[in-house]
Amino acid sequence: MPEVPNFSEPEPDGRSGDSPRNDRAPGGRPSPIDYDLAIATARRLAPTPPQVSWAEAGEVVAELRRLAVQAEEHVRAVTGLVPPGDILEATVVDRPGWAAANVEGFQVVLEPLTAKLAQKAPNALAAGVTARVTGVQIGSVLAWLSNKVLGQYEAFRPEGEAGRLILVAPNIVETERRLDVDPHDFRMWVTLHEVTHRTQFTAVPWMHEHVRAELTALLEAASLDDPAQLVERLKAVVGGLPRGGSLVELLQTPEQKVVLDRVTAFMSLLEGHAEHVMDGVGPAVVPTVAHIRAKFDQRRKEHGGLLDKILRRALGLDLKALQYAEGKVFVDTVVREVGMERFNRVWESPATLPTRTEIREPLAWVRRIHGGSAITA
Repeated sequence: MPEVPNFSEPEPDGRSGDSPRNDRAPGGRPSPIDYDLAIATARRLAPTPPQVSWAEAGEVVAELRRLAVQAEEHVRAVTGLVPPGDILEATVVDRPGWAAANVEGFQVVLEPLTAKLAQKAPNALAAGVTARVTGVQIGSVLAWLSNKVLGQYEAFRPEGEAGRLILVAPNIVETERRLDVDPHDFRMWVTLHEVTHRTQFTAVPWMHEHVRAELTALLEAASLDDPAQLVERLKAVVGGLPRGGSLVELLQTPEQKVVLDRVTAFMSLLEGHAEHVMDGVGPAVVPTVAHIRAKFDQRRKEHGGLLDKILRRALGLDLKALQYAEGKVFVDTVVREVGMERFNRVWESPATLPTRTEIREPLAWVRRIHGGSAITA
C-alpha cells in the first residue's frame, strides 16, 4: 500500500501547526531557543509512519475524532466529573504535527526561563548560536519521542486559546498492529485515557492555574546565576545515572526537588486516574479490554533496545511509567475504600491532592481527608 505522508488535519484557524507564532522572548529580545529549527529538526528526524492507504488514513482520523466525543460520555459516567460547555472532537495529528504542537507548548511554558536567558546572552552572535544548538537538541528529542506518544491533552496553549486534545494517529495504528489487538477497541481504550485528562483539566476550575504555578516554581528555582552549581549537578548526573535515577531528577536543585515531589505526585494522580477509567468502563464499552491491558502492560515493560532504555532513563520516562503504576494503585485503592464520589474530594483544591508519600500509601490520604472511619474493613 502507498505510504500516506501524514494523518494530520489543519488547525481551525488555517495554520499548518509547523511553526510557532513568534521567535522572540518577552521584551522583544531574540529567543534563546530557535523554535522553527526545533520543528524542522523534528520533522526531518521523525521515524517513518506505518504503511497505510489514503482511504485507511481517512477512516482512522474520522474514527478517532468520533471516539473522542463518545469517550467523554463514558468518562463522565465513571468519574462523575462533568466539564462545562459542549463535548469537543479531538485534533488528530501525525508525528511532525505532534512535535510542532509540543514546541508551541514549550514556548508557553518556558517563557519565564527564556526571558532570563535572553537577558544573560553576552552578544547577538553568541545568542544566535546557542538558540540554534538548543533548537536542534529539542527537535532531536521530540523526533525520538514522536513515535512513542499515542495522545495528550495540551493544557498550555497561547493566550486566549483553550486546551486541546490531540491524538497521534500513526502511533495508534502502529501500536495496535504490533500488539495484534482489535483496532476499534484499542482506539476507544486509548481515547478514554486522553479524554480523561481533558476532563480533569476542564471539569476542575483551578487545574490549569495550579499546573502553571508549579511549573513556574520549578523554573524560578533553576540555578541560572551560578554556573558552578550547574556543573556540580551535571557531575551528579554522570556519577548518579549508573546507580539509579533519571537526568530529570538529578538535575534538580534542592528547591526544585521539593516542587518536583509535588509535581510527581500530581502527575501520578492524573495518570492513575486515567488508567482507572480506561479499565473502569469495562467490556460493555471495550469488549477486549482485558486482552488489550495485558498486551499493553507487556509493551511498557519491554521498552525496546539498549539505546531506547538509556534514553528513557535519562529523560525520566521510566519515572513516568512508575507514575502510571503507582497512580493506578492509588486510585483503585481509594475508590475501592470510599467510592468514586468521595474519591473526588481529591479535586477540591491543591490542599486535597495526595503527596508523593500518599501516592504510595493510599490509605494515608484517605485518613487525612476522610478520617479513619472512612476505611472499610
